[in-house]
Amino acid sequence: MLNKKEQRLRRARQTRIRIATQGVARLTVNRTNLHIYASVISEDGSKVLASASTAHKDLRTELGGAGKGGNAAAAARVGKLIAERAKAAGVEKVAFDRSGFAYHGRVKALADAAREAGLQF
Repeated sequence: MLNKKEQRLRRARQTRIRIATQGVARLTVNRTNLHIYASVISEDGSKVLASASTAHKDLRTELGGAGKGGNAAAAARVGKLIAERAKAAGVEKVAFDRSGFAYHGRVKALADAAREAGLQF
């Protein structure tokens, strides 16, 4: 029997296999209780092109200090920031890799904000 983490990683593996065939950069999301992290990884998976998270000092102070990164508003801010940084790195189109997390709540907020900021996926 798989535990919760192993189930999530199994779902993530299946998604990454499918994304690898698309030949586009990948927007990965990792979620913890306190923070949300996003990074854009190159097509071949060798390089991180852009990253943003609620753990970064500038964003943490903007959100109001430590422990404020675990909500949908913070996730939306990270989504907007990752889209801006990805476009600055020359990436317009990405595949969304939710790392096995449900497309709901903070993960959905991040994705919607990234789309609104001009990232295509």
